[in-house]
Amino acid sequence: MPKQRAQRRPVGEELRGWKEIASYLGIPAGTAGRWVRDGMPVRKQGRFTVADPKELSAWLGRESHMPAPAQIMTGTADVAGALKESIAAMRHARKKG
Repeated sequence: MPKQRAQRRPVGEELRGWKEIASYLGIPAGTAGRWVRDGMPVRKQGRFTVADPKELSAWLGRESHMPAPAQIMTGTADVAGALKESIAAMRHARKKG
């Protein structure tokens, strides 16, 4: 039987548990656990580890030295809009530097 991935939640909803956090980021749960040691923003809520998608996006952007939060591509993401936003942010960063 093929392994099923956890359902992705709409952006803005809290991610609950390592499976959801990892699925949202598109990485294995073990990798998500290691990223916590590097400062990935998660917190304990009862017996669950939870994360805010906006906080994850901002953290990934900082870790990747991006001028803006990282755009995480979900099933409902606007890929064209995210690309335009990234290009605009890079142009702005180049003008500053």
